[in-house]
Amino acid sequence: MRGRWQTRLVSAILMAAALALPGASSAGGAGRTAAPANTRAMWLWGDDPAAEVVTWAAQQNVSEIFVYVAPSVLTDGSLARIREMKERADARKVKLRALGGDPAWVADHAAALAWRQKVIATGLFEGIHLDVEPYLTDRWSTDLQGTEAAYLALLDKMRTGSPLPIEADVPFWYGEYKIGRKNFADEVLRRVNAVTVMSYRDTGTGVNSILSISQDWLARGKAAGKRVRLGAETVPLADCPHCTFHEEGAARLTEELAKVDAATRKTPAFGGIAVHRYGTWRALPA
Repeated sequence: MRGRWQTRLVSAILMAAALALPGASSAGGAGRTAAPANTRAMWLWGDDPAAEVVTWAAQQNVSEIFVYVAPSVLTDGSLARIREMKERADARKVKLRALGGDPAWVADHAAALAWRQKVIATGLFEGIHLDVEPYLTDRWSTDLQGTEAAYLALLDKMRTGSPLPIEADVPFWYGEYKIGRKNFADEVLRRVNAVTVMSYRDTGTGVNSILSISQDWLARGKAAGKRVRLGAETVPLADCPHCTFHEEGAARLTEELAKVDAATRKTPAFGGIAVHRYGTWRALPA
């Protein structure tokens, strides 16, 4: 999730039409209801001090932090910081999920599984949050079907035998792709407990907004009985300024995310909003 985005405006406009589709936002799917308004999560990629991160997260009503865990976590000295973060997060009733991923994992499943085992060995996390983006590999353009299959196989292996639930970051446009005769987004959903959509736009509702470009995933999540969290970006993106709140600031971010909350009260798959990422979110101008 490092800002490699194209506008895909046409697709976004088409997806916005899904708001009017029967069942796209009706309540009751799979016995679920929308997550409470102001349900927030955030990505933490850096090595910021545990006390600083947890205190600020709690002030922003963040109930889950996706904490980056390096493959060297058991030997590089970072475990002490994560233990402190866990202690402080428990006191604030904030959940920690282990964040990790590398495009190379699409082919190197052994490396991904080794990372998973280290995460489990820490005993500090309530879930695994995967940020593996197969479309960043060269094979996405040279062997699409093979790359999709390798990614799905990775999800299968990460799930098998894991005591921790698996979530995955996904772009909003996976539903445009097939693997064989099956929809790629549906196949991803079958293999994970939940997804977080990289629905990066600087408006919450309306055409080409966070909500409109996520409608496809919300509908698929309802059908599958899976939670779909939406994502908001705060990192500066020179190639896609309308994909981030970096220019708009903190007040505008709060305002637009509240619009998403209000519009999803009858959307049973809605799992709240995650903000990418701690450092740039905290640094937003008021």
